[in-house]
Amino acid sequence: MKPIDEHKNPWQQKSDTIAYQNNWIEVHHQEVITPGGSEGIYGIVHFKNLAIGIIPLDENNHTWVVGQYRYPLKKYSWEIPEGGGIIGIDPLESAKRELLEECGIEARNWEKILEMDLSNSATDEHAIIFVARGLTYVNSAPEETEELQVKKIPFEELFQQVMIGNYQDALTVAGVLKLKLMLTASL
Repeated sequence: MKPIDEHKNPWQQKSDTIAYQNNWIEVHHQEVITPGGSEGIYGIVHFKNLAIGIIPLDENNHTWVVGQYRYPLKKYSWEIPEGGGIIGIDPLESAKRELLEECGIEARNWEKILEMDLSNSATDEHAIIFVARGLTYVNSAPEETEELQVKKIPFEELFQQVMIGNYQDALTVAGVLKLKLMLTASL
């Protein structure tokens, strides 16, 4: 088996049409030549924002989770505070805004713990997850499109809930698992 050049795109794009767009996404319909040489189509969802997640931790290792109905899934979801960050703006500024909006929390200390690509077979959405410490509590100000519940729980409880599958949001699962490894390694 010959080695693959990881820097060469084996796909050839013949056409690209925007089938749909709004303020958050563009859906592209592309005609392509596949790596095997056959003609095909590809649908790509382009995200106009970064996915930003935050795990706030207080001095007792408690954190906050946000509950809301997720329309695409047609179900209620508990997850870490998260939202969109405008591409081209420092993701940390977006994280600070989201934590304040959703939980009414400001933080003195921030650490980026994870970057990941979400559903990379069909989208270009990129996520960044932060841990926030040194917390100060103020009033929250959710967006008008959000109907949120916020609750404070021990981080260990959140980790256990992730492990048994009660939290399924991708940013929550990945962020909690990464932070658990970091906290365990620092003991």
